[in-house]
Order: sequence, then structure tokens, then C-alpha cells
Amino acid sequence: MANKYELVVILSPALGEEAIASTTELIKTKIESGATIIGVETVGVRRMAYEIKDQKDGFYLQFNFTSGPDFPKEIERVLKITEGILRFLVVRIDA
Repeated sequence: MANKYELVVILSPALGEEAIASTTELIKTKIESGATIIGVETVGVRRMAYEIKDQKDGFYLQFNFTSGPDFPKEIERVLKITEGILRFLVVRIDA
């Protein structure tokens, strides 16, 4: 049974536009390999509530997808080792 999930990723704006675009595509490709993407929203650069790795601003992305219950752990594993990601959060959405 597929569940709905929301993934919010904060990238370092110090990466630059090209690296942010390639990292976004990398995340999107990884999600598509094990889930169905419902929507992708690029929020853009926002001020964070507190500094993370000496960064005051972050580039926010939001992905909505459906997948089986095991996929979120796999995407979290990939995001932990991806360069330039400051924070991420995967949340299951009750339909």
C-alpha cells in the first residue's frame, strides 16, 4: 500500500545556481527510482531561524510523493551523504 509523503530539503545557497540545480535533479531522480512524485515546489532562499554550518540562509525545496513504507528510509540515507544539504525532513501525510 502506498503512503503519501512530504520531503523538505534545505540546501546551502553557497553551492551556487548550477550545483543547486544538479542537486535538485539528483534528489528528484532518486525519488522517481522508488516512488511516484506528486509535486515539486521550489520555495527559494529563505532566512533560517538559526545558523546551520555557519549559514544564515537556506535554499528550500519541497517534494510530495507516494511510495511504500520502506522508501523514506532509503531517501534519508541518500540525503545524509549528499554534499550541500543542510537539513531535510520526511513526513508521512495522512490522506
